Amino acid sequence: MSKICRKIALIMLVMIGLVATESIVAINVIPLPNSYQLKEGEFRFDADTKWIIENEAQARLLDTFTELFRISANYHYNPQIGGKARRNYLLFKTDATLDKEAYELSVTKKSIVIEASGDKGFYYALQTLKQLLPVELMGEHFAEGVSWSVPAVIISDSPQFHYRGFMLDVSRYFMPKEDLLRLIDNLAFHKINYLHLHLVDDNGWRLEIKKYPALTDIGAWRVERNSFFSMRTNPQHNEATPVGGYYTQEDIKEIVAYAQERFVEIIPEIEMPAHTNSSLAAYPELACPVVEKPIHVLPGIGGKNSSIIYCAGNDQVFHFLEDVIDEVVELFPGQYIHVGGDEANKEYWSKCPRCQQRIQEEGLESEEALQGYFIERMSQYIKSKGKKVMGWDELTNSKVPAGTTVMGWRGMGHAALKAADQGNPIIMTPARALYFIRYQGPQWFEPYTYFGNNTLQDVYAYNPFEAMTEQQAKHLQGIQGCLWTEFVTSPEDAEYLIFPRLAALAENAWTQKEGRSWEGFVKRVDKLFNIYEANGLHYATSLNNLFHQVKPVNQALNVAFSCIRPDVEIRYTTDGSEPLANSDLYSQAFNEEPSTVVRAAAFKNGVRMGQVLTLNSLKHKAAGEVVVSKEANAWLLTNGLLGSEKNTDGEYVDLYNKDGEFTIDLNRSTAFETIELSLLNNNGGGVHLPSKLVVSASIDGEHYETIGEINVEEQIRFQSGIYKTSLKLEKLGAQARYIHLQLTKPGNCPVGHVREGQPARIAIDELLIY
Repeated sequence: MSKICRKIALIMLVMIGLVATESIVAINVIPLPNSYQLKEGEFRFDADTKWIIENEAQARLLDTFTELFRISANYHYNPQIGGKARRNYLLFKTDATLDKEAYELSVTKKSIVIEASGDKGFYYALQTLKQLLPVELMGEHFAEGVSWSVPAVIISDSPQFHYRGFMLDVSRYFMPKEDLLRLIDNLAFHKINYLHLHLVDDNGWRLEIKKYPALTDIGAWRVERNSFFSMRTNPQHNEATPVGGYYTQEDIKEIVAYAQERFVEIIPEIEMPAHTNSSLAAYPELACPVVEKPIHVLPGIGGKNSSIIYCAGNDQVFHFLEDVIDEVVELFPGQYIHVGGDEANKEYWSKCPRCQQRIQEEGLESEEALQGYFIERMSQYIKSKGKKVMGWDELTNSKVPAGTTVMGWRGMGHAALKAADQGNPIIMTPARALYFIRYQGPQWFEPYTYFGNNTLQDVYAYNPFEAMTEQQAKHLQGIQGCLWTEFVTSPEDAEYLIFPRLAALAENAWTQKEGRSWEGFVKRVDKLFNIYEANGLHYATSLNNLFHQVKPVNQALNVAFSCIRPDVEIRYTTDGSEPLANSDLYSQAFNEEPSTVVRAAAFKNGVRMGQVLTLNSLKHKAAGEVVVSKEANAWLLTNGLLGSEKNTDGEYVDLYNKDGEFTIDLNRSTAFETIELSLLNNNGGGVHLPSKLVVSASIDGEHYETIGEINVEEQIRFQSGIYKTSLKLEKLGAQARYIHLQLTKPGNCPVGHVREGQPARIAIDELLIY
């Protein structure tokens, strides 16, 4: 069949698949094939099934697949090269006209025929076949009484993007080799074909470089800090450094070979010129000479220490990095080397005589242009070694080296479009959609991290073509998810954040948008969870949990629930009891009096799917009342709910580096004794108390009288730790209808703070009046 005829058939099959929406569920594969047609009947594997292949390479390709049958079904298969069979066989057939990653899978009652142009296509067909088989195939023990059948189907499939990537940050949390190999298995199962390893950062150098042993003797180890990443204080002089690890060159060879067998290319990232405290701790002479403070591997965000970067005016830096690249090139046979290039603070460059001399000698206009020179110089060296260069989208702040692949990450990644305009290839990996460090569900149920939400639905719905011109889209190579590991302390933590979002990423990257359906994907996820269980993976079921919104309205609280799953019903109670399958069915937002305990959960077919959401609303004189302010979500001050210890959980008014003013209308003249403003302190997030709170009261809304004020001294307002707190005025003996709050911003975080010199924010969740 010619390529043109094949494309016509592909379009017809897609149309069939789109019409028969139920087949999206029945095929039960993630990522969904781009074209498929279900037929009647099924093929059943048994002990006599023949496996007919063309060569030894295909036999090796089948080793791990047939091993699954040996363990789960006690079927001992020995694929044969050549030969024929009339029925009960699986056949590999090479079709050179297919693209490298494309495959065709035809399942009838008598046979399974897989066609591909090479090993990649055959491998991806086997991953599809794995999911079509019973989930017990993925288990580690013999499964008795299972019918090893595959539904009859015709699939003609190839990926939307040739680059389907995932980045793992092994600097902040060192992932043991065995767990990294396990991740590679699961990347391949999801048809992800690039693993970007973030090997270098301020928090650890993870790659053995034989010419520079101190990189791992010193740079791979940090001090112990038993607190969240964002709260960890910097090392003291001569403090022990027991935490860390690194991959030996033999480890890397094993990891790379393991990945190659599964058609996953590993991309090493060697950060420059910033995020380099780990290498500078080992070789401090590579920093600018104006750096006077000692340089350490950082256990956390590092404060101002993170602005110590390589000296761009020192030729020794470039010789060092060239030596490193020489060894990296030998270890990683893939086509790319990633040079980082993000978040480089130029403070020391602006003071450094060597850097300033370099700017003058090279005729550069600024320190930003100096970074462009730095990256260009290293890119030329990397390209001389036969490799392609990758970097983060800050490279677009200066001249992007020709041919460099730019990863768009800031916000929605749109800075990368500037690189596309210059003719450079781009990969979209936006923080606001594809960063797996963000919360994946309602934050009241999730382990602590920072930033907002990137739910399973957000990952699935992301459209990389949004905001692109047709010309820019021609340079789009694919998409990538990223797991930064600031809040990972074990492989299980990492798996929880990766799965099942990796599945949504995989389908987004592989399957054309026209053939995808969130509703269909969710139904297929349930089977995928069973596969994860069989594989012993730690995964999140956050898609089953409820989001809430409680708004004040007419002295009452308006309660609304939502779930990203479209195939569940929400049941709730208002007496504090556990919601059951026969509890009240939620259909729309409803009003309740303050102090009501509302509990709710998602149910499917009478079975509770997620965790129980409990809303303990508070009864006080401001609950349910109107708030007037420039802040769009000021109503949170009177919605009767206190937030959690996560300032992005949806219950806080966030005042970043600014004052705040709020007026509460109590609806009638009201006597009160106490005003209490509930706040959050989170020094890792720079969340602190206001420097001043002034409370005024009025009967008519025009004439206000100050009834109390609180000045918060610096030592008090910039406390360590994450905890709820409040500012309280008592024994007021006041009467008013209107209460006016004026908050003064905390100011910059003081010396010694983990965010020293950075503006602080205020997070307030409720104004309680008694």
